[in-house]
Amino acid sequence: MLNIADTLHRWCREARPFALATVVDVTGSAPLPVGTSVAVDADGTAVGSISGGCVEGAVYELCRQVLSDRGAPQRAWFGYSDDDAFAVGLTCGGELDVLVQRIDPAAQPHLVTALSEIDRGRPVAVAQVVDGPEHLLGSTLSVLDGDHAAHGRVDGGPADRALADQARALLRVGRTARVDIGGEGDGCPERLSVLVHVHASRPRLLVFGAVDFAAALSQAGRFLGYRVTVCDARPVFATSARFPHADEVVVDWPHRYLERTEVDGRTAVCVLTHDSKFDIPLLRQALDLPVGYVGAMGSRRTHDERLRLLREAGVAQDRLARLRSPIGLDLGARTPEETAISITAEIIAHANQGTGLSLTLGTGPIHRPGHQAVDERHALNAPILTA
Repeated sequence: MLNIADTLHRWCREARPFALATVVDVTGSAPLPVGTSVAVDADGTAVGSISGGCVEGAVYELCRQVLSDRGAPQRAWFGYSDDDAFAVGLTCGGELDVLVQRIDPAAQPHLVTALSEIDRGRPVAVAQVVDGPEHLLGSTLSVLDGDHAAHGRVDGGPADRALADQARALLRVGRTARVDIGGEGDGCPERLSVLVHVHASRPRLLVFGAVDFAAALSQAGRFLGYRVTVCDARPVFATSARFPHADEVVVDWPHRYLERTEVDGRTAVCVLTHDSKFDIPLLRQALDLPVGYVGAMGSRRTHDERLRLLREAGVAQDRLARLRSPIGLDLGARTPEETAISITAEIIAHANQGTGLSLTLGTGPIHRPGHQAVDERHALNAPILTA
């Protein structure tokens, strides 16, 4: 639902009921990820997309039906059909599981509040029951970053507590995911599958070294949605004029800045200085933090010398294994702009557990499913899903 949050917020302010169709599971190659939604109001106005056009007509009609009938949420499955070229299906070969439900803003004030917080750019998690007992299907519960309290109701008891715990864990790492809770041995007696929609602050890209490569990388990072910081100890080079695409330019010793700034499991740290007096204290600290990616620029000879110095500084082998160096994927990059693409491509592949290989050389589905149980420890190293 986050892909159409601005329109949903407006409809809620106008107390306008609507039908919400959400992709709750994906198998194989599908054009849009879990959590993507389409909404239709009573006037027939539709916003959003869940398939890039393949099944929009069928979803639209189902939304109109659910909205007019005022009935229980409905499930719909869409897959590829090679028997009938005109059948409703996904030509990309994937399969979509879609939940369609009626939303009455007056009956779900917590959802209205959550959408209002999203509109203000504040972190929010909305947990939506997508599989389980019929009377709980479509129930929502939200967690706001400001107070971390749960708003809304699923069962008024253990399910609420379990959902709130999952929502808080995923909100902390800024990740949308589907999770399973309840059942035997769990505090929640009902077995539920829940889609947690997370709207979080932008992930951070920390670029150390005010060099030409940093200017190109800050532009690429900004394009990908990162909040970009360029940091260098040399004030003559670390200026906003040289890095217009960075959200902030900091003059400080890199390791000292990293020590005091906020990072999380989505943060990418890129060290472009290849100067040991900066690199070693910085990397020693970065490799000990719960960040998502640590990369360092330099030749293979520089890399070998860097590893030697880090070992002498007491960095353990398991920490050294986290270092991506020489930084980036092998794209044959030479210019700063090409190198920035090489680096950001590796960050994307690392975050999403991709191989970095040409898709031509692979087999099987292009897109990996994100449906798995999540706890906070796992989520710190889990792939990022956006919706």
